[in-house]
Amino acid sequence: MVDIKIEKIIRSNRKTIALQITENSTLIVKAPINVDEKTIWDVIQKHRKWIDKRKKEIEARDLKVLPKEFVSGEGFLYLGRYYKLHIVENQDVPLKFENGFYLSRSALPEAKNVFIDWYKKAAYEKILERVNWWAQKRDFKYNKVNITNAQRRWGSCSAKGNLNFSWRLIMAPLSVIDYVIVHELVHLEEKNHGKAFWTKVKMLMPDYKKHEEWLKKNGYLLNI
Repeated sequence: MVDIKIEKIIRSNRKTIALQITENSTLIVKAPINVDEKTIWDVIQKHRKWIDKRKKEIEARDLKVLPKEFVSGEGFLYLGRYYKLHIVENQDVPLKFENGFYLSRSALPEAKNVFIDWYKKAAYEKILERVNWWAQKRDFKYNKVNITNAQRRWGSCSAKGNLNFSWRLIMAPLSVIDYVIVHELVHLEEKNHGKAFWTKVKMLMPDYKKHEEWLKKNGYLLNI
């Protein structure tokens, strides 16, 4: 059996204990405020086989996210597809997308930051468009959309009605982006992940579970 080490315990007003295996193969526990550590460890032991399975799956990945080299022919994700990078001369902008990424040679020293800036702009435009589409469909009222640098939290909804999304989400398929958007829009009405929350998510997106699963399996790829 794989040794289990808790990275952190997050306590809140939730009613149940939830276990999460991170992309670094560590365990995060989400627990009610008053639950003691013995109860938490009892739950961990009960789910030992699942924990071992998830940790081994993550550790066995042969597609670990390697640092990008920013060379011609290298693949970069956008809306669920890999597109080739082309290094070009005399381009009027640092990075351009036309069924492929075209990076100006002069921008190579700052290539990673140039890509991140491009992804952030693309994420804001596409996510705002999709948020408005879904909001009109169900008459959701939100305040504003923010793009964040979050590495593990794809989306969140604040008490003020602000919707926050990681720029990395723009690398995922559009259907997966839509799932995260629906998830956060429903949080405007249902603050926790209770039965009412998931019922509303399913009404809007009957196949949401496959998109949720896609993120669990492939979320580690959404990075540069």
